[in-house]
Amino acid sequence: MALDPASKARFNLSKTSVLLLDPTTVGLEILAQILKGFGARQIHRCSTVDEAKAKAMEHQIDLMVIDTIAESGEGYDFVRWLRKAVPEPNRHAPVLLTAAHTRASDVASARDCGSHFIVTKPLAPIVVLERIIWIAREGRAFLLSDGYIGPDRRFVRPDAPKNHPRRRVDDAPLKTEAPAPEDGDARPVSFLDRPLKAAS
Repeated sequence: MALDPASKARFNLSKTSVLLLDPTTVGLEILAQILKGFGARQIHRCSTVDEAKAKAMEHQIDLMVIDTIAESGEGYDFVRWLRKAVPEPNRHAPVLLTAAHTRASDVASARDCGSHFIVTKPLAPIVVLERIIWIAREGRAFLLSDGYIGPDRRFVRPDAPKNHPRRRVDDAPLKTEAPAPEDGDARPVSFLDRPLKAAS
């Protein structure tokens, strides 16, 4: 079942370093507030690709939330650059793309540039959280080849019905289980408790 907004489980991003890229002040503020709501404290806000590149080279980043920047597609280009030019571990950092529209071509571009998911704006905190948890738990292999660098694109949701028409990426609910409360207390779930798998 999809993540239950009423769950007692806490999702703790307090030890997660996050890089945000959005060309608008409002967009950056919304992203920052969503991540702060999940406990993130170390947030690098960037309004240009050049700023984001500088931060990616200077700081260790655990998660990136990048706007596609629809007018130019620079968000996709940033992810391609990240995968090819940035040293580890940032090269392998999970990337969640955001976009005002997610046409089939946008979903394909998001997949092929090396990101993990693309989410449609306006952003709902619960959807952002679902995608972050999915990224942290899925354990997709990271591929390095001449034509592609990024998480394995050949992944299938274990709950996906066979012979069923494909749904929009952002419409598909995340299937996850929240940890059971212990002694009546909520148990924090830390982000990326296991490293991403790498494959050559």
